[in-house]
Amino acid sequence: MSVPKVAIVGRPNVGKSSLFNWIVRRRVSIVDPTAGVTRDRVTTVVHEGERFFELVDTGGIGVVDSDALEEEIERQIEIGLNVADLILFVVDAKAGRTSLDIDVAERLRHLPAPKVLVVNKCDGERTKAEAPDFFGLCDGPAVLTSVHGNHGRDELIDTVLANLPPADETEPADGAALAADPELHLAIVGRRNAGKSTFINSLAEEERVIVSEVEGTTRDSIDVRFDVDGKTLVAIDTAGVRKRKSIAGDIEFYSLVRAKESIRRADVVLMFFDSTKTVSRVDKQLVEEIYESHKPCIFVVNKWDLGLAADMTSEKWVKYLGISFPTMTYVPIAFLTAKDSKNIRQVVNLAQSIFKQARERVGTGKINEVLRSAIDRKQPPYKANRRPKIYYATQVSTEPPTIVMKCNDPKIFSADWTRYLLSVFREKLPFAEVPIRLIFRARESADAS
Repeated sequence: MSVPKVAIVGRPNVGKSSLFNWIVRRRVSIVDPTAGVTRDRVTTVVHEGERFFELVDTGGIGVVDSDALEEEIERQIEIGLNVADLILFVVDAKAGRTSLDIDVAERLRHLPAPKVLVVNKCDGERTKAEAPDFFGLCDGPAVLTSVHGNHGRDELIDTVLANLPPADETEPADGAALAADPELHLAIVGRRNAGKSTFINSLAEEERVIVSEVEGTTRDSIDVRFDVDGKTLVAIDTAGVRKRKSIAGDIEFYSLVRAKESIRRADVVLMFFDSTKTVSRVDKQLVEEIYESHKPCIFVVNKWDLGLAADMTSEKWVKYLGISFPTMTYVPIAFLTAKDSKNIRQVVNLAQSIFKQARERVGTGKINEVLRSAIDRKQPPYKANRRPKIYYATQVSTEPPTIVMKCNDPKIFSADWTRYLLSVFREKLPFAEVPIRLIFRARESADAS
């Protein structure tokens, strides 16, 4: 792609993530006063005027990480700097110039990419007056900004556009392709250390997110684009979730919220399990969220090499997951070893297949033919001496496939019979591996005539 990359860098807690969200006009990166919240590279495509550029948020240079992940964070920063076509060097006007700012400036000085000094948090006249103290840190132009006061964004965008490399003739097409909605959004969810980030890196074929034995390494929800057979897909790497009573502080709270948001905006959810561990309460909470959101899902049993070494079999896991999640027995199950990239392409192909199922539409005639056959085979039981009747059914929407049943009284259909009807629809209609939403509605008087 010829779309230029603009990297936001600086020491910890100067407002890089706030600036990132401010530029793109939506919350993408987690913002928190705690230093070191951002660990991975968070990216998004910005379209301003006739130009596109990819904005990259990075971790704080010189951060002391609570989980001793300084080396991994540094490697992600280094990758971001090496691919950058323009660097936004962010400093904090309120805090004043620090020795770490000087260290960052010295590091950036040797890089070939042009730089723009962003003096952030210029929220008042006093901080604006002290901004010149930073000017010697960077040989590029300086822009004063205040995310809190919403000042300086237009000037910053103009400065960025003026310092981008000349537009390549393919940039509009490439930028539009990057900014366009992908064919498929895959949310990667699961509890901590289940191998989600390793899977993402295998998909992207690069070290896109930090992989560590430390639980909870990923904090943001990170969108990673990749291509399969000429189609653009997005994998959403989410923070690993742990028990609610163990959630400590705002950072983990926002990570949990992001995981739920990722499920809701996904087309297909890959629910990761560690083959060496039993299903936990967290797993059940996540599956419940997937179920209530009516999202197509694949149960992914990862680290399968370790499972095989422990004499585990796929048949045992299939049975175990069926017992653990009885309302999700239609969900396909995949076994893989993400660190060796085994079976990854098959999982992506399966995700595309069930997404296609979720978008299928079936004619009313076919649905009613299957419905009549199901009722002939097993009549809905009486309730309070009343016989449940269904007059006709029709599919009203997709994603998920939604079928409305016109009946005499929705309240008298038992849960057992409803589950039976769902299983028949799943068997006879092209919805074998996706959730189906059934809606019972009383027939209106106009329908009865």
